Amino acid sequence: MKKLLLFGVGLFTLIACNETETPEGILHLTGNVKGLSQGKLYIKKIEDTTLIVLDSIIIKGDSHFETTFPLKKPEVLYLFLDRGQTNSMDNNLSFFAEPGEMNIETNLKEFYAAAKITGSKNQDLLAEYNSFKSKFNDENLSLIEKRIKNTSNFNQQTADSIEEAYNRLLKRKYRYAANFATTHGEYEVAPYVALTEISDINLIYLDTIAKHMSRHVEASKYGRLLRKHIYDRKKAEFNSNDK
Repeated sequence: MKKLLLFGVGLFTLIACNETETPEGILHLTGNVKGLSQGKLYIKKIEDTTLIVLDSIIIKGDSHFETTFPLKKPEVLYLFLDRGQTNSMDNNLSFFAEPGEMNIETNLKEFYAAAKITGSKNQDLLAEYNSFKSKFNDENLSLIEKRIKNTSNFNQQTADSIEEAYNRLLKRKYRYAANFATTHGEYEVAPYVALTEISDINLIYLDTIAKHMSRHVEASKYGRLLRKHIYDRKKAEFNSNDK
């Protein structure tokens, strides 16, 4: 009788645990858009260069939201905010989604800039990369300002200096992105960065990134797209040299 009772308790605990865990291949997304009392949220993804809606959530009174939908492998998704009558450029939030539990905390005033996203290692790594990218963009903007100033009282030596600085900056960006993608080949963010940031880099580097991808990353959406991109570029270069 005692053994039967222990078995029953153990079975109940197992069932309870399974009920709280997100099933495999499912994304359970929770979050809060502080200050949003009324509006609509859309979860979207890119499919064949077109944004398609995966789910929509109506916000009425409570700014918290929750949704669950199938997601077999990590992929970049987009959280769109329909503010109703209020228009804003800050309505789109991209995030590297992964199956399991994820949470997005943000606010109505700074929908994109204030977002804190948890539950995805790929998202953490992408945020790390974007931190470097932000610094690159700041330096690039500074060079653009110098170019504009130089046009009013043009100086060739200054123009050459700005161009050299830009080329050094661009090389630094490409080296960082290539190293980042190669170092993190066990995550889907690696081929994603290669495709979105340095798709035109020398094929030697793309081949190196592809070789460092783990098997499950190679079989992912971005892993397959990177392989296809490399194949297409090699084919195009071969045909060009053959003429």
